Amino acid sequence: MYEKITGEDPYKMPMKIYPAVHYTMGGVWVDYNLETNVPGLFATGECNFSDHGANRLGASALMQGLADGYFVLPYTIGTFLSKEITTPKFNPDSEEFIEAAKNVENQIQRLMNIKGSQSAESFHRRLGKIMWDYCGMARNAEGLKKGRQMIRELREEFYKDLYVPGSDKEYNPELEKAIRVADFLELGELMMVDALERNESCGGHFREEYATPEGEAMRDDANYACVFAWEWDENNPKLYREDLKFENVELKTRSYK
Repeated sequence: MYEKITGEDPYKMPMKIYPAVHYTMGGVWVDYNLETNVPGLFATGECNFSDHGANRLGASALMQGLADGYFVLPYTIGTFLSKEITTPKFNPDSEEFIEAAKNVENQIQRLMNIKGSQSAESFHRRLGKIMWDYCGMARNAEGLKKGRQMIRELREEFYKDLYVPGSDKEYNPELEKAIRVADFLELGELMMVDALERNESCGGHFREEYATPEGEAMRDDANYACVFAWEWDENNPKLYREDLKFENVELKTRSYK
């Protein structure tokens, strides 16, 4: 593949490696224990900023996930858990506990009672295809609008024709998968909404309408130097903007020229 692209044999000539979009992506702040600034919330693998873009290159990204999971967390998460020994037991009779348990039970029964003809896996694959086609590395407003509508239609079909084999009274991986796909259908639509709301190209988010004459990402720091935090609502997700303040570094656009 490399030889077809460059015309050079990598067995004879060293491969040319250049920074790609991975290097423009940061990650969640973590300390030396891989814990974020939210106590008890750990960010591991690709999602933390420990190696910045370097941990987002294929096999090395996989290796960081394995290393964090197998070798780092077993030693560092104990620091957090050691403080939990003094935490009192949660009261299962509290109003919040009862409400949460009831919501989960209702969701399980809803999924089990559909008794349709399609597996959760089939819906998952179809959702993935929509995300790939309309919310991939490059996306545009027309595609995002179409993709969102397709997800909404897929979610409606999911709740009419899902089939979950087995029982909810025992360990059921298909039921677990169905619950996750139900979440993914909401998250997928929210990603479409978020991508459509942000009218700029930044990092791994490339809007085809917002590019420089050379085809590079065109950022809009004046309007979008902020975090978009969303509250899910099936009809109209609510946006909370959190402005980013740069006190110790100067905000600049990355260029490889």
